[in-house]
Amino acid sequence: MAAKKHIGLGRGLSALLGGDEVPVKTGNAPAAAEASSSAGAATAGTPSGAGNVQRHAPIEFLHPGKFQPRHVFDEELLENLAQSIRENGVLQPILVRDHPQHKGQFEIVAGERRWRAAQLAQLHQVPIVFRALGDREVLEIAIIENVQRQDLSPLEEAQGYDRLMAEFKYTQEQLAERIGKSRPHIANMLRLLDLPEPVRKLLADGKLTVGHARALIKADDPVALAQQVVDEGLNVRQTEALAQAHKPGTVDKPNGKGAPRGLQSAKPAAEKDADTKALERDLSHRLGLKVEIDFDGAAGGQVVVHYRSLEQLDDIIGKLNS
Repeated sequence: MAAKKHIGLGRGLSALLGGDEVPVKTGNAPAAAEASSSAGAATAGTPSGAGNVQRHAPIEFLHPGKFQPRHVFDEELLENLAQSIRENGVLQPILVRDHPQHKGQFEIVAGERRWRAAQLAQLHQVPIVFRALGDREVLEIAIIENVQRQDLSPLEEAQGYDRLMAEFKYTQEQLAERIGKSRPHIANMLRLLDLPEPVRKLLADGKLTVGHARALIKADDPVALAQQVVDEGLNVRQTEALAQAHKPGTVDKPNGKGAPRGLQSAKPAAEKDADTKALERDLSHRLGLKVEIDFDGAAGGQVVVHYRSLEQLDDIIGKLNS
């Protein structure tokens, strides 16, 4: 027998919601039987053989999945989706598997947000696609669907990756290949879990960005620095400088030099010469991002590349490694 091909789920959920769906089990409950019968369902495990076939199930027969990585569902966004469902219906079926405790009912694998919004829209049935999936696949799919839709907060994403690695013994390289992300992206997200709880709360509340949080990871007393960043409205670059000055073992100099609050002692930028500006333009063109070069004579200098997302950072790393 040929070996089963390992599908990279990071390429999307189309393979799971494609044309070879397995029909829904009818179960013993009358409502489930009626819903399955009305849709022409067969016994679970029997290929449908009818292309993109979907079934409907009573909305109360679906239950949230135990591997759902999302902890917060925005009420305003749910209501917006519910209004869309009232007007257009549920356009994408909800992916389910057999519920381990409730015979004839289903555990949601992907689509809990649609299921919640359908309840607000007062639907009695929802379209579903049934799959016989193991726990590992369910957790992977739950994380991937939310990441692709950008529905997870940074911490929820990091916690999902951490859970996959802890429960299923993935390495970062294996996980990156499996879900379609780069290894640096996985590593950078996992580092957020090293932050103290008060800093993670500021990140979860949107008072700090991922860039702010990553800058504080190795700083001395990140909790106090995080609060300073919030209070003074520091940007990511200022936060990086602040954290660098407060690394463990760094001694603050008198009169604020080296580690000032609010970076008061930062020197004004000198006028750049034509060669430096030309290099900035060349690098910016090659990377497709804003690049700044700061040169301070014998003291050396630094190259700063501005990016807006971790995907752009991954792209920069890929270009540097090529």
